[in-house]
Amino acid sequence: MEKYFVRLKELYPELVDFRRDLHMYPELSHTEEDTPKKIADFLTSIGLEVRTGVGGRGVVGTLQGNNPGKTVALRADFDALPIQDEKDVDYKSRIPGVMHACGHDLHTAALLGVAKVLSENRDNINGNIVFIHQFAEEVIPGGAKAMIEDGCLQDVDIVYGAHVSSTDPLGRIGIKEGYAMANGDIFEIEISGKGGHAATPHLTVDPLVAGSQLLLNLQQIVSRQVNPIDSAVVTVASFHGGEGYNVIPDKAKITGTVRTFKETVRDHIEQAIGQIAESTCSGLGASIDYNYTRGYPALINHSEETKRVEKVAVSLFGKETVKRTSPQMGMEDFAYYLKERPGSFFWVGGALEDQTKIYPHHHPKFDVDEQAILYIGKLFIGLVSEFLSLNKSKMTTDKETIR
Repeated sequence: MEKYFVRLKELYPELVDFRRDLHMYPELSHTEEDTPKKIADFLTSIGLEVRTGVGGRGVVGTLQGNNPGKTVALRADFDALPIQDEKDVDYKSRIPGVMHACGHDLHTAALLGVAKVLSENRDNINGNIVFIHQFAEEVIPGGAKAMIEDGCLQDVDIVYGAHVSSTDPLGRIGIKEGYAMANGDIFEIEISGKGGHAATPHLTVDPLVAGSQLLLNLQQIVSRQVNPIDSAVVTVASFHGGEGYNVIPDKAKITGTVRTFKETVRDHIEQAIGQIAESTCSGLGASIDYNYTRGYPALINHSEETKRVEKVAVSLFGKETVKRTSPQMGMEDFAYYLKERPGSFFWVGGALEDQTKIYPHHHPKFDVDEQAILYIGKLFIGLVSEFLSLNKSKMTTDKETIR
């Protein structure tokens, strides 16, 4: 396996250039045009079978080995976020109000590097490798479900995904069997009252007062209606209504998110929000329009495949580098792939060496150590090797191969 890793390291400057190009010219979810074209051109240039427009804007490259065998899929996402890039770097986003603030550009570069290394060694491949480049991970609905419906998992036996972490030490591998990330839902409650002059509130039905009471009442769902053993979050993230200082408006609107793991808890909270909203607002003379949108399902990593990730990661980087993580209340539409095929989603540390420049994901100054490309790439290659028996030789544990 060492020759694959040496080759990946040789490609590193090219992969950094690709990542930085995407970083300078990011594209928002469901508007990606140039990004998928760049990816498709790269995959075509290395001799892969390439499908574009998969599920909308997705790209799928297939590498057929020269020997029969099973099929493994690897996935990277490539959409950006509506955030103004505030970093002081040469590759800062040149698109106003849009930036790669979650590492999707790095995921893409890493997977392209893996594709190039393995395409140069197809004689040793027993089976096939599918490279899934997904659009629109950052929004609901995301691109995963549409790409699956368009056949990106056809004939696939197993699927893996990786996510860089800007706050974990470079190269740390985070794994979690079972529930790893949460169901992610959205709720909207429009409150209709009766507007009027702020000096005569008794002649109105104030939707702001009803909304304020509702906001507080919603906080009792998790604390008093959900078993403390079961994790859940109900967050009101916006409350809008009125414009003038002396005008009571007719309407107000509350929006927020719900995060859960268990479907039974998810069902209960959806119902409870509606019941509390109705009783709270009707008791104050107002009416409501309640909408609840179910987003991504909970991401549940398969036990056997997570153990495979752990085994390969330990063999490559050492036992001290692999950490079992706690479930996260964030959401990730890789969950859809895991509902269809066995697999696992893992995290790779990419914290910058300068701690004063470490920022969380979705922050205007977000950035990562680009060497995470090598760690993700090496682990992907190791997983492919383990599953398809590319090479029975011992995998290297020499970290100098990475650095």
